[in-house]
Amino acid sequence: MILSLAPMEGLTGHTFRAIHAECFGALDRYYTPFIAPPRVGSSFGGRVRAELDPEVNWGLVVVPQLLTKDADEFVWAAGLLADMGFTEVNLNLGCPSGTVVSKGKGAGFLRDLERLDAFLDEICARSPLPVSVKTRIGVSDDAEYERILEVYRRHELAELIVHPRVQKDRYQGTPRQEAYGATLRAVSCPVAYNGDVFGVDDMDALLAAYPEMRHVMLGRGILANPALARMLKGGPAATATELERFHDRLYGAYEAEMGGNAVFRMKEWWSYARFAFADPQSVHRAVRKVRKADEYRAATERVFRTERLAATARFQAA
Repeated sequence: MILSLAPMEGLTGHTFRAIHAECFGALDRYYTPFIAPPRVGSSFGGRVRAELDPEVNWGLVVVPQLLTKDADEFVWAAGLLADMGFTEVNLNLGCPSGTVVSKGKGAGFLRDLERLDAFLDEICARSPLPVSVKTRIGVSDDAEYERILEVYRRHELAELIVHPRVQKDRYQGTPRQEAYGATLRAVSCPVAYNGDVFGVDDMDALLAAYPEMRHVMLGRGILANPALARMLKGGPAATATELERFHDRLYGAYEAEMGGNAVFRMKEWWSYARFAFADPQSVHRAVRKVRKADEYRAATERVFRTERLAATARFQAA
């Protein structure tokens, strides 16, 4: 079973990937948070170049994800990525952000299937790297997926990663796993599943329903439980010592990278990591109002000293 880390803007960048792999073992693949391609003839800018730097991604299998509706820019960016040593490029057709969708990108591209069909035809023919796709199953209605799937069937994709929600769902409600099953039956390319795998029981249920499953992408589940991938492969849950070491390494790396802004980056992580504790609301109250580094250190030291771990760390959707 292939286990990969989902692209989550502001959360699963190169710093998180490296520290997580160091503390809990590397996943099989990592997908970068989405990247806007540079204009044709230009190179990646400083922040994106840092994200893609082979040195910071050393030892990890990283797949860059591009967000665009311009075929020329996609192909140009794929060429730059190939020159940097990457072996696959992923197209984001799943981002549900209203800003992204309003521009016809991410899940918004699913509104115009004729244009999407032509776009895929062009990039699959011209890209120097194999092209995989991460998709939602529609914009507002599950019924849209039948036509969307017909588009995907016409192209030679390296892989199709299915998040079986529509754009309007964002991350709410239950994923429609039957859409994933329909994809397995319909396409000839490899298919991956993404959506609400938060514990071993979720994986067991998926495998019982779809024994041919070969690749699962993990997102919020791994932020709430950094040992989740290890557990899915039969390993142990995280200990309190492991979780504190992971936190300290992550905060130290962010502090070196962005100074005082590391506190706000870590507070975003805590919005998920609080579910590793028996009383996530108490953890939330401890860290939500801190602004300065000394306040943050005092609050998190108190959390690790006084809060018990949950019997089973598991993300809990609102």
